[in-house]
Amino acid sequence: MFWDFSKGVISQKVLNSLYQNILEKYKSKDSWNKVLNFVRSYLKHLSRLKLDSRYQQFTLFLEPPKYLKERKTITSRIVTREDIENVVVHITNAYQKGELDYTKFMNHVGIVLFGAYTGQRVEATIDKLTVGQARMALHSEVPVLQVAPDQDKIRMEHYVPIHPDLRPILEQLILHRDDGERLFHYMSYQQWIKRNKVTLSRTGKHFVSSDTRKFAEQYGDIIQWDQSNRAYILTHGVSGVDWGHYKHPLPEFVYQAYMKYWADTRLVPPVLESIISVRMEIPPYLKNDSNQCLAKKSNNETTIIAAPIRISAKPSQSS
Repeated sequence: MFWDFSKGVISQKVLNSLYQNILEKYKSKDSWNKVLNFVRSYLKHLSRLKLDSRYQQFTLFLEPPKYLKERKTITSRIVTREDIENVVVHITNAYQKGELDYTKFMNHVGIVLFGAYTGQRVEATIDKLTVGQARMALHSEVPVLQVAPDQDKIRMEHYVPIHPDLRPILEQLILHRDDGERLFHYMSYQQWIKRNKVTLSRTGKHFVSSDTRKFAEQYGDIIQWDQSNRAYILTHGVSGVDWGHYKHPLPEFVYQAYMKYWADTRLVPPVLESIISVRMEIPPYLKNDSNQCLAKKSNNETTIIAAPIRISAKPSQSS
């Protein structure tokens, strides 16, 4: 194109003609910038090759047209408290229908609720947490999980408070597991989310794994979550001098400040609470992680109900 217009002659008239042709031929702003940048680069190359600065001076006639950029001030994704509860209910319904075993059921609701309560990045952080980290947090005097630098996107070591509603779920997830195992299985959860599309109430878009972090940020505005505590836990907006040289929050104060705003928040639906509480009441010899086992307790007797696979009863002792 450049040679077709210049024919070996470079002048203001030639470049103005080339400029107008580019604007008429291409309609995209990105295409304008790409072609004009190519011509400017070629003129600079000729300037260096010929040791003549006049070539480069002609780039003044090839500046892209000025236009107002469309400003996007806020995200179009709105994730509400009802949306988080709705996702958990969908996962619970899948478990009750036999579509998920108990292990995957706990894994999926665990990722959703852990992400919603803490705002951690799913792939960068939640997927890398270990059973040992969760066990240490649950057994600590101050229930905070310590995230290592290699488990955070910006490589910032920080403490993550464990909300009381997360405790029974994490206790189920670490049961009979080694400390070195991954606490959550992200790929299994991600595949379920893609196959089972859950619609967000305000936008009509489908729920994705990163929406739990957006919820924590957006819901934080509703409960007026302290900005410093929020920035530290979410490791977002912590690149200033004050964070790099002055601040160093201690775990007990991180948890105390977090609970000041999140203590009254309940994201666990009643149906999930009942399943977990029943599961914790079942005698160990009747538990089977691959089985959807519900129990009902009355008059000091436990009855196992809704068990889709066979459970061997505890052998009776002969007198």
